[in-house]
Amino acid sequence: MEMKRVLITGAHGQLGRSLLSILKGTDTEVVPTDADTLDICDYGQVEKFITAHKPDTIINCAAHTAVDKCETDAENAERINAEGPANLAIAAEKAGAQIVQVSTDYVFDGNAKKPYTEEDRTNPQSVYGRTKLAGEEAVIKNCSRYFIVRTAWLYGEGNNFVKTMLRLADERDTITVVNDQYGTPTSSLELARMILYIIPSGQYGIYHGTCEGETNWYEFACEIMRQAGKDVKVVPVTTSEYKTNEKAAIRPAYSVLENKKLNSMGKYRMKGWEEALAEYMDIMGYSRV
Repeated sequence: MEMKRVLITGAHGQLGRSLLSILKGTDTEVVPTDADTLDICDYGQVEKFITAHKPDTIINCAAHTAVDKCETDAENAERINAEGPANLAIAAEKAGAQIVQVSTDYVFDGNAKKPYTEEDRTNPQSVYGRTKLAGEEAVIKNCSRYFIVRTAWLYGEGNNFVKTMLRLADERDTITVVNDQYGTPTSSLELARMILYIIPSGQYGIYHGTCEGETNWYEFACEIMRQAGKDVKVVPVTTSEYKTNEKAAIRPAYSVLENKKLNSMGKYRMKGWEEALAEYMDIMGYSRV
């Protein structure tokens, strides 16, 4: 389906901003929304908004992504991560639109020894993971033209791990980072490119969308410092050694996603995580290498 008018929820988040930057100046008309302009948890408001704006594509970037807070704010997490996508999917189907639901590696339990593919069994271990999986299921149930895009370790324009590490490097001589949680850092710009690539294909279904390769948070932090030219000591620790909130969500120990469906299409591959990080660092003015 051609993208003539795209509705983006959560347009002021990291992914939303990347989508807007790519679509700016194209023939696609963009309708950006945030929680102030569209409450996705209110079906009446959603249906009215979609009827008025008539998008052919809806990209849902809105989510309750504060993983630890979800543990103590389960009701809101359910509303935003599950009921919101359901409302959008029902309205999309009624309007003849297609929908992109952005999801997460947290739908898996993290016990795998090799990268998860789209066909692997889900088994979320946190409120965040369970509500995001419920959002996937709601979209699949209620809209026939859907893309579920699972991503992980996302960073872009906004608060993220890269910015936190660089801030800490300016404040401290030593930074402690866990080295036993594995995944793939993913640039929001790369994810936006991937989403905009698959939408016109009409090949609906579940996709994994992360940069290629895998690492852990400690190695990721070391690469950030290397590219930024920061002289700071990064100390590896285990998750159990790292002091966290008692009510912190369980983090997947291994949540590397394989972009199997995307790569099988044959024409587009996402950048390796180090290359994507270098592009981000350059755009943001952080890179010194």
